Amino acid sequence: MAFVRRKGNSYFLVHNVRRAGKVKQLHLARLGVRPRITDDVVRQVARAYPFVDVNWAALREQVNNRVELFDSKSAYVRKLVASLRTLNLDLADLFPPVLDVSESAAAGHDLVTQLRLLHSTVRVKLDQFDRAPHRGVSLPRGLR
Repeated sequence: MAFVRRKGNSYFLVHNVRRAGKVKQLHLARLGVRPRITDDVVRQVARAYPFVDVNWAALREQVNNRVELFDSKSAYVRKLVASLRTLNLDLADLFPPVLDVSESAAAGHDLVTQLRLLHSTVRVKLDQFDRAPHRGVSLPRGLR
Protein backbone atom coordinates (compact mmCIF):
# COMPACT_ATOMS: atom_id res chain seq x y z
CA MET A 1 0.00 0.00 0.00
CA ALA A 2 1.35 3.41 -0.97
CA PHE A 3 1.77 6.20 1.58
CA VAL A 4 3.07 9.77 1.85
CA ARG A 5 6.48 10.29 3.39
CA ARG A 6 8.30 13.47 4.27
CA LYS A 7 12.00 13.64 3.50
CA GLY A 8 13.62 16.97 4.30
CA ASN A 9 11.22 19.70 3.19
CA SER A 10 9.60 17.63 0.45
CA TYR A 11 6.89 15.00 0.45
CA PHE A 12 6.98 11.83 -1.61
CA LEU A 13 4.51 9.14 -2.52
CA VAL A 14 6.25 5.85 -1.70
CA HIS A 15 5.49 2.15 -1.65
CA ASN A 16 7.36 -0.58 0.22
CA VAL A 17 8.44 -3.65 -1.75
CA ARG A 18 10.27 -6.72 -0.50
CA ARG A 19 13.28 -7.82 -2.55
CA ALA A 20 15.54 -10.67 -1.48
CA GLY A 21 14.06 -10.56 2.01
CA LYS A 22 14.72 -6.84 2.45
CA VAL A 23 12.22 -3.98 2.33
CA LYS A 24 12.99 -1.26 -0.21
CA GLN A 25 11.07 1.95 -0.74
CA LEU A 26 9.89 2.63 -4.24
CA HIS A 27 9.45 6.38 -4.86
CA LEU A 28 6.29 6.69 -6.93
CA ALA A 29 6.09 10.50 -7.14
CA ARG A 30 7.54 13.67 -5.68
CA LEU A 31 4.69 15.71 -4.23
CA GLY A 32 6.71 18.83 -3.40
CA VAL A 33 6.89 21.10 -0.38
CA ARG A 34 3.12 21.18 0.03
CA PRO A 35 1.84 17.75 -0.90
CA ARG A 36 -1.02 17.57 -3.35
CA ILE A 37 -2.35 14.52 -5.08
CA THR A 38 -3.74 15.83 -8.32
CA ASP A 39 -5.32 13.91 -11.18
CA ASP A 40 -2.02 14.35 -13.03
CA VAL A 41 -0.13 12.58 -10.21
CA VAL A 42 -2.69 9.76 -10.26
CA ARG A 43 -2.27 9.33 -14.04
CA GLN A 44 1.54 9.40 -13.89
CA VAL A 45 1.75 6.85 -11.07
CA ALA A 46 -0.87 4.57 -12.63
CA ARG A 47 1.00 4.69 -15.95
CA ALA A 48 4.48 4.16 -14.47
CA TYR A 49 3.51 1.62 -11.77
CA PRO A 50 0.39 -0.23 -12.94
CA PHE A 51 0.80 -3.12 -10.46
CA VAL A 52 1.02 -0.97 -7.31
CA ASP A 53 -2.20 -0.95 -5.30
CA VAL A 54 -3.00 2.66 -4.35
CA ASN A 55 -6.00 3.82 -2.32
CA TRP A 56 -6.22 7.32 -3.82
CA ALA A 57 -9.18 8.42 -1.70
CA ALA A 58 -7.39 7.60 1.56
CA LEU A 59 -4.17 9.25 0.35
CA ARG A 60 -5.98 12.43 -0.65
CA GLU A 61 -7.67 12.53 2.76
CA GLN A 62 -4.31 12.03 4.49
CA VAL A 63 -2.66 14.77 2.43
CA ASN A 64 -5.53 17.23 2.92
CA ASN A 65 -5.35 16.80 6.69
CA ARG A 66 -1.59 17.26 6.80
CA VAL A 67 -1.53 21.08 6.48
CA GLU A 68 -0.40 22.60 9.76
CA LEU A 69 -2.48 25.79 9.75
CA PHE A 70 -3.48 25.22 13.36
CA ASP A 71 0.09 25.94 14.49
CA SER A 72 0.99 29.57 13.83
CA LYS A 73 4.66 28.74 14.32
CA SER A 74 4.72 25.93 11.77
CA ALA A 75 7.04 26.26 8.80
CA TYR A 76 4.06 26.04 6.45
CA VAL A 77 2.27 29.03 8.02
CA ARG A 78 5.46 31.11 8.12
CA LYS A 79 6.18 30.34 4.48
CA LEU A 80 2.57 31.09 3.47
CA VAL A 81 2.63 34.48 5.23
CA ALA A 82 6.02 35.32 3.68
CA SER A 83 4.73 34.35 0.23
CA LEU A 84 1.65 36.54 0.67
CA ARG A 85 3.81 39.50 1.73
CA THR A 86 6.08 39.03 -1.29
CA LEU A 87 3.10 38.73 -3.62
CA ASN A 88 1.59 41.93 -2.19
CA LEU A 89 4.84 43.81 -2.77
CA ASP A 90 5.21 42.44 -6.30
CA LEU A 91 1.63 43.38 -7.15
CA ALA A 92 2.09 46.87 -5.69
CA ASP A 93 4.98 47.41 -8.13
CA LEU A 94 2.98 46.21 -11.14
CA PHE A 95 1.29 48.90 -13.22
CA PRO A 96 -0.87 48.46 -16.36
CA PRO A 97 1.60 50.34 -18.62
CA VAL A 98 4.12 47.56 -17.93
CA LEU A 99 1.86 45.21 -19.89
CA ASP A 100 1.92 47.58 -22.89
CA VAL A 101 5.71 47.40 -23.20
CA SER A 102 5.69 43.64 -22.87
CA GLU A 103 7.15 41.85 -25.89
CA SER A 104 4.32 39.33 -25.95
CA ALA A 105 0.63 40.12 -25.85
CA ALA A 106 0.05 36.58 -24.62
CA ALA A 107 2.20 37.24 -21.54
CA GLY A 108 0.07 40.26 -20.64
CA HIS A 109 -3.11 38.28 -21.23
CA ASP A 110 -1.84 35.42 -19.04
CA LEU A 111 -0.91 37.84 -16.27
CA VAL A 112 -4.35 39.49 -16.29
CA THR A 113 -6.04 36.07 -16.34
CA GLN A 114 -4.02 34.92 -13.33
CA LEU A 115 -4.76 38.18 -11.49
CA ARG A 116 -8.49 37.68 -12.08
CA LEU A 117 -8.24 34.10 -10.81
CA LEU A 118 -6.32 35.28 -7.75
CA HIS A 119 -8.93 37.98 -7.13
CA SER A 120 -11.80 35.49 -7.18
CA THR A 121 -9.92 32.97 -5.02
CA VAL A 122 -9.08 35.61 -2.42
CA ARG A 123 -12.70 36.81 -2.39
CA VAL A 124 -14.00 33.26 -1.85
CA LYS A 125 -11.48 32.62 0.94
CA LEU A 126 -12.28 35.91 2.69
CA ASP A 127 -16.00 35.11 2.50
CA GLN A 128 -15.29 31.70 4.05
CA PHE A 129 -13.33 33.33 6.88
CA ASP A 130 -16.11 35.88 7.44
CA ARG A 131 -18.74 33.14 7.76
CA ALA A 132 -16.69 30.68 9.82
CA PRO A 133 -16.62 30.82 13.59
CA HIS A 134 -13.29 32.38 14.47
CA ARG A 135 -11.12 30.61 16.97
CA GLY A 136 -8.78 33.31 18.12
CA VAL A 137 -8.86 35.15 14.78
CA SER A 138 -10.60 38.47 14.74
CA LEU A 139 -10.45 40.78 11.77
CA PRO A 140 -10.88 44.53 12.20
CA ARG A 141 -14.12 45.76 10.62
CA GLY A 142 -12.24 47.65 7.89
CA LEU A 143 -10.41 44.53 6.71
CA ARG A 144 -13.51 42.44 6.11
